[in-house]
Amino acid sequence: MMGARVRLIGPPTLVPGDADRWGCEVFHDMREGLRGCDVVMMLRLQLERMEGALIPSTREYFRFWGLDREKLSWANPGAKVMHPGPMNRGVEIDSDVADDLTVSLIQDQVEMGVAARMAVLAALSARLDGDAA
Repeated sequence: MMGARVRLIGPPTLVPGDADRWGCEVFHDMREGLRGCDVVMMLRLQLERMEGALIPSTREYFRFWGLDREKLSWANPGAKVMHPGPMNRGVEIDSDVADDLTVSLIQDQVEMGVAARMAVLAALSARLDGDAA
């Protein structure tokens, strides 16, 4: 809608089968999927929701899918990194990348997320108060 080219990159066991119908490109190869990216948004691997063997181990997941310096180098030079938190360091993202303020927007993203949620709650509260009158 805003002209962004969106890519979904992940192992076949974690990518929904109909993801290609969402208007994004789907990749199961990290190098190919990151090529040409300006922003890399990592998501938390929700281990507590995984029943069964969707991934062999967190170590193997990080080896293939975790964002480290080498994998980030496959994106465009100057690419920025985002993650909504909380992070599983060493699983979906390396601390060296997450904590590097020259590439990571994570701290700002988390701080602004709190402000955005507060604004939504205030707006909803005001609307609810207005409807009651």
